[in-house]
Amino acid sequence: MKDWALILGASSGFGRATAIELSRRGFHILGIHFDTKATIENAIKTKEEVEKNGVKAEFFNINAGDEKKMIQVLDEFQSKYPDAKIRVLMHSIAFGTLVPFIAEKREDAIKRKQLEMTLHLMANTLVYWTQEVFYRNLFLSPGGRIFAMTSEGSLRVTKHYGAVSGAKALIESHIRQLALELAPYGITANAIMAGVTDTPALRKIPGHENIVEFTLKRNPSGRLTTPEDVARAIAGFTSRDFDWMTGNVIHVDGGEIIAGIE
Repeated sequence: MKDWALILGASSGFGRATAIELSRRGFHILGIHFDTKATIENAIKTKEEVEKNGVKAEFFNINAGDEKKMIQVLDEFQSKYPDAKIRVLMHSIAFGTLVPFIAEKREDAIKRKQLEMTLHLMANTLVYWTQEVFYRNLFLSPGGRIFAMTSEGSLRVTKHYGAVSGAKALIESHIRQLALELAPYGITANAIMAGVTDTPALRKIPGHENIVEFTLKRNPSGRLTTPEDVARAIAGFTSRDFDWMTGNVIHVDGGEIIAGIE
């Protein structure tokens, strides 16, 4: 197989699980991640897990929102693998500001740079990476797949979640637009709305313990979603059987979204 999966946010959470699952199914992995010395071991371990499945793995520790770095990575990738095609592009960047819009003191409220950074990294980078891959003729066409991670935060908010909530709503809109514009090329685009999952991103949310407790009561399947649940779903959707499914927000949550608390 010459097909690759380009995963933005490949070293932890949904991105990590999907990289490993797709590698089991024969995909080579081009992983983009942004780790410090404290977390770089996650990326190293992910790359090792991928390579154990007998595929190629190219991992780059860069800021996915840096245009120059994006171009450098793809230049290097194309130079090394001139015949490669990207069959899957997955956006799983969870790096945003958890600060209220309105606080008692103005200095404690979200700043313009914080809001714009969150929207840029957690939503707009999907468009920029998609454009760059498309215009380089790297996408498998027809048959390409784009997935973007969203959450119930696109519909509901908490005090500290405004910027991330906005980014989730925005990335769903971007997915619909990409689905429309890429349909003639046989490339699909869908958002994946995972249920509440115990990831590093969740643990950064103030009061996440309450979110977990509420979800365990609410979810009819009786547990939280796992990154592996989502990874298996994405891997399944890469099949050509799903060529006609595009522009959707797909719930992978064990029924969480439909349930209340009795």
